[in-house]
Amino acid sequence: MQHFPINYAALAVAAVARFLFGWLWYSPFLFGNAWMSLTNCNPDEMKRRMPVLAPADLVCNFLMAFVLVHAVHYAGAAGAGQGAAVGFFNWLGFISTVMLMMTLYEKRSAKLFWINSGFQLISLLIMGAIVAVWV
Repeated sequence: MQHFPINYAALAVAAVARFLFGWLWYSPFLFGNAWMSLTNCNPDEMKRRMPVLAPADLVCNFLMAFVLVHAVHYAGAAGAGQGAAVGFFNWLGFISTVMLMMTLYEKRSAKLFWINSGFQLISLLIMGAIVAVWV
């Protein structure tokens, strides 16, 4: 495996950016109400679980940024646009395919697929842009 310097501050920024974007995406202002309805979640349950969910989300976001920075590096991406492109192709090949098949096998709503997959797509575009510019 090729070793290269990693800017961990950039990874932290990308992880926090994804977390904040998720907060907005799944808020009542955007898709939160529809998502809760489609997943049978309720706001009180989410508030109770947030002390466990938020730190786990941040750790997973950091791990995702760590893997994405490798994809950006190996692709030779330089700049926000190329980093976002790496994020897009990772979403297309790994996230959207898995989520689509889960949706089909679990007989879930297409609307839920688009809510969740849309979040994944945009967050990977953001993260890819951040790590390509800063790393």
